[in-house]
Amino acid sequence: MKHPSNLHIEDFNYELPNEKIAKYPLEQRDQSKLLIYGGPGFSGGLEPQTSDSGLNSTNQTPIRESIYANIADELPQGSLLVFNDTKVVEARLLFQKPTGGAIELFCLEPADQYADITSAMLQKGSVQWKCLVGGAKKWKEGAVVLEVEGLKILANKVEILPDCFLIEFSWEPAGLSFAEVLHMAGDIPLPPYLNRETEEADKERYQTIYAKHDGSVAAPTAGLHFTENVFAQLEQKQIQKGYVTLHVGAGTFKPVKAAQMKDHEMHAEFIDVKKSTIEQLLAHVSKGIIAVGTTSLRTLESLYWIGVKTIHNPSLASADLAVSQWEPYENAAENSGKKKEYSAEESLTALLQWMDKNNAERIITKTQIIIAPGYTFRMIRALVTNFHQPQSTLLLLISAIVGDDWRRIYEYALTHDYRFLSYGDGSILWVNK
Repeated sequence: MKHPSNLHIEDFNYELPNEKIAKYPLEQRDQSKLLIYGGPGFSGGLEPQTSDSGLNSTNQTPIRESIYANIADELPQGSLLVFNDTKVVEARLLFQKPTGGAIELFCLEPADQYADITSAMLQKGSVQWKCLVGGAKKWKEGAVVLEVEGLKILANKVEILPDCFLIEFSWEPAGLSFAEVLHMAGDIPLPPYLNRETEEADKERYQTIYAKHDGSVAAPTAGLHFTENVFAQLEQKQIQKGYVTLHVGAGTFKPVKAAQMKDHEMHAEFIDVKKSTIEQLLAHVSKGIIAVGTTSLRTLESLYWIGVKTIHNPSLASADLAVSQWEPYENAAENSGKKKEYSAEESLTALLQWMDKNNAERIITKTQIIIAPGYTFRMIRALVTNFHQPQSTLLLLISAIVGDDWRRIYEYALTHDYRFLSYGDGSILWVNK
């Protein structure tokens, strides 16, 4: 298998008609369609299937159909579903220039001086944030202003960065946190491909029912289909739930413009995982962990590589926990024939020992991991996910799970009335062994 950096993004293209993109969610979350690929007992590959097997015999791909309301029936008893409990913030702010023109600021992530998104969100009176600026050429100098409901916010340009601006926000009343300021004055940022303005209903529907920690500019959309009714059915079947936090950045929509992946820089995102969650993962890794969403999956696989770091260097500093883009592939190549391949149990055990040694109750760091064909999954057995854009890093991740079958899966979805992207339908994809 060639190194994923040599992959050509054009090999991960398909035609996505505009009418297949779900512009709005279904009224009932758990009525979205659910495509099931593979599963326990399926060994992988495109073996011919008989018409009475319950599988799709037309293209010989192991596919079945259900809806999210019945997802518990598709998961093994005793397995662990891992959700991303990040919360989408109202990251779009519309300011006015003194001359009356409008300037839109899109808050991406906090400035580098803050340890994590949570601490930056809790800043009172003022904060610095990296932002995209709509109408930047019209904003020559001085502060722009936003006033709403007794709140006055000033924004000043601090620095022009390579792909965004560093903005200093200050506000009155100064006793409010930046999270409160955004809730009062901002709008939920919908994905650009929906090509419509945010509506009142989006404030509730573009948020999972378990969203907890402010920080994302995009929803972990695989979780949008889950309801309290679904959770009750999971509990009945003794399927456990676990929560990690990855704050989704605008980079999730960043198109791959490079012909080869070696020239594409993966966006870095904050992850935050409690010690008790890592203990829960360790207890279930042999029974089966299922990631709900690509962000949960990237967090879980990042934890494996962080654990490997602590095996190699038990005295590793917290600042060195971050996972870079190609690090897993470089480590795997380095270990080939030289060092043993560490199991998920060994990695998580070492990570917990490192946390004990450093009196750490949570892992807070950044991950830049890219998961593409050639990647070996250490933590998960399956992924619950929506259908993704052509020529995207998320489609590379799907291909890493199911191999070339991704084309048949997506063709099946396109020809069987599945709705695509953030507000669309979803799937359970079992890892091809």
